[in-house]
Amino acid sequence: MGASDVRTPRERYRAQVQEEIKERAWEQIATAGASALSLNAIAKRMGMSGPALYRYFASRDELITELVRDAYRSLADAFRARAAAGADVAGLAQALRRWALDDPQRYLLVYGTPVPGYRAPEDTTRISVEIMAVLLDACAAERSLVEQPPVEQPPVEQPPAERSPAVPPSPFDAHLAEHRAWAGEHPAPPAVLHLALAVWTRLHGVLSLELAGHFAGMGFDPAELYAAELRSLTGR
Repeated sequence: MGASDVRTPRERYRAQVQEEIKERAWEQIATAGASALSLNAIAKRMGMSGPALYRYFASRDELITELVRDAYRSLADAFRARAAAGADVAGLAQALRRWALDDPQRYLLVYGTPVPGYRAPEDTTRISVEIMAVLLDACAAERSLVEQPPVEQPPVEQPPAERSPAVPPSPFDAHLAEHRAWAGEHPAPPAVLHLALAVWTRLHGVLSLELAGHFAGMGFDPAELYAAELRSLTGR
């Protein structure tokens, strides 16, 4: 234990048992799926009684919430680390794919089929907003890069009558201007919100199909499809 760990021995023991319970839960999820998660089965595997285990997690949903929090937090940390190292949208996309492939069950718990009867608490939604904020920052930089005029061809001032009219926002961009709760307080304009959503949904679509085995036998490399989708979104 590090010198900064000021927990009591009882608190440290409780944390160790909770971590082992979560490890056993992941094993069970990998075998039978999250919907079949059973605290009593985990207790039996650990040599504990059911009532003893319920002292650490009061319900199945409480355990699932901890697993969901851990999953979201690990992706948020991975995104932040890549962004701090200067990653652009492509870099974040590759971080997402690596994170998903490293632990498919973790990915499927938060981005796969919802667990029947389970509803994640609000704090897990806040972590997902943190993840999206990193992507929105990268998408804002991507849009700025694309919209910059070439250095060797500076824009030429045109007479007012010859200027092209401003391109009106698309219907969906106009919709996003009024429906942006998913982006938290990020100030991104609608066009950036649209790009972030397109990146998020299309790449998750490829990942979800890949992890579910739907590309097996189709004869192409899913990594190449993922990269092609990303290029079509960023234009690079």
